[in-house]
Amino acid sequence: MPLQDRDADHGTKRIAADVIVVGAGLAGLVAAATAYAAGKRVAILDQEPAASIGGQAHWSFGGLFMVDTPEQRRLGVRDSAELALSDWFASAAFDRTEDAHAREWAEAYVHFAAGEKRSWLKSLDVGIFPLVQWAERGGYGPQGHGNTVPRFHVTWGTGPAVVEPFLAKVQEGVEAGLVSLHFRCRATSLITTAGRISGVAGEILEASTAVRGEASSRVAVGGFEAKAGSVVVTTGGIGGNHETVRRQWPAGTAPEHMLSGVPASVDGGFLPAAEAAGAALVNGDRMWHYPEGIENYAPVWPGHGIRILAGPSSLWLDAEGRQLPAPLFPGFDSLGALRHIVGTGHGYSWFVLNRTIALKELALSGSEQNPDLTGKDVALLASRLKPGSDSPIQRFLERGVDFLQAPTPRELAAKMNALSGNSLLDANRLEELVVARDLQVSSGLGKDPQLAAIRAARRFATDKLMRVAAPHRLADPAHGPMVAIRLSVLTRKSLGGLQTDLRSRVLDAQGQAIPGLYAAGEAAGFGGGGIHGYRALEGTFLGGCLFTGRAAGRDAGASV
Repeated sequence: MPLQDRDADHGTKRIAADVIVVGAGLAGLVAAATAYAAGKRVAILDQEPAASIGGQAHWSFGGLFMVDTPEQRRLGVRDSAELALSDWFASAAFDRTEDAHAREWAEAYVHFAAGEKRSWLKSLDVGIFPLVQWAERGGYGPQGHGNTVPRFHVTWGTGPAVVEPFLAKVQEGVEAGLVSLHFRCRATSLITTAGRISGVAGEILEASTAVRGEASSRVAVGGFEAKAGSVVVTTGGIGGNHETVRRQWPAGTAPEHMLSGVPASVDGGFLPAAEAAGAALVNGDRMWHYPEGIENYAPVWPGHGIRILAGPSSLWLDAEGRQLPAPLFPGFDSLGALRHIVGTGHGYSWFVLNRTIALKELALSGSEQNPDLTGKDVALLASRLKPGSDSPIQRFLERGVDFLQAPTPRELAAKMNALSGNSLLDANRLEELVVARDLQVSSGLGKDPQLAAIRAARRFATDKLMRVAAPHRLADPAHGPMVAIRLSVLTRKSLGGLQTDLRSRVLDAQGQAIPGLYAAGEAAGFGGGGIHGYRALEGTFLGGCLFTGRAAGRDAGASV
């Protein structure tokens, strides 16, 4: 039986339940499934059509931050909750009064990631790909940002496999008559009765045939009022709303051109409504956008960009051809690289590499860009490790507007200038940089910190097998042609949000819980209004939706 939309004909103007969940993304599905499992009647509202259920999680790579797992131990990785918490606090750099609850959430989440998270997911038949990845490697010393060890566990089945068990539980609730789904219901305000949040009001939008991720219309054809004992806000962040991103960008320095790493529906539209009801909305200037975005040659949503997940071998240059300083190598410090690039006054940068490195080290974030992992196709996965395979990266090399190829650095520089429509890159300087880098490789030792990082990475089995090419000369024709990739800023996540306590209750400006109001996922800054502080360790967004969604569903259900 397919998921039912109880408001598809706009006949239902009033909705009643024990718990209302606003937002049908991963956090919302987890909260709804948890409350339903406790025997509560649950209504799920979402402004999008039924096709988009699961939200951003469906599009994700399925990365999960976990600590001291069997997968890590099999690869010789020695991890612990103590080490992970040290890395988390060093990266978050909490420094605000309103960070007190976020710190509590961070500590609880790390212990969850080191404890029951793995067994809980296994009980839900969520499998983990055995080769753990190493994201956000840092490079600022033992008390600086970054993961000391690899902790990025890829879900076997990527994002859709994380969504599936909770969607199945919601479907069970629909069939049992205890869960109702109301798509095209755009919540605009919270209802308060006798000092308690008692429901949600909003607009019923016209029917839409938009497929998953496509922008849908905002034409209202009616209104609705939903009443419940408690309301859980899981409406996500602001990444699809560039106007809001620019307004909240620190010091107003957002680049002129940005790509969108999330659908247009991720607009943050309901957060002001929660704030109007008394909720504390904090840390709006803390965001997690990527500097390694490329235009999708087959876009689904407006300005659709894809993030390149790069190994450490590419030269990373700013718009004028200057190499980013250490430790801003690919995959080491996303926010640090973003700040540096935007600080140059240009909104784009370049990877310079060659075909061998491209096919060995580059991956693309997202479920649709990894059909082998998403489809749990072992044969396809094995074929992608073979030279000359028809991989997603190969298709971008052929079709991507941001991808350039040439036999020499000088010819590559000419193409880079042509693509950017200026003459910022000096061909002589690019050639000199490549020659100097290749001399370091030829020495077998060298003083280049990037080469030292490459050699260190290859000590880890996953990197040596599938993520880091053996050091070689960039300009060696045997590894050619040379490749340049133009990188744009890609909007993605809000790190701030509605402030919550460890029960996912939304707090007001005085730190008091607002009766009947809960928040989870990105809308809550993944816990406490900003569990990540200033920087994320990656693999923590899906996990944050799971952890906070479960907490919200438990307490919201228990409160009615």
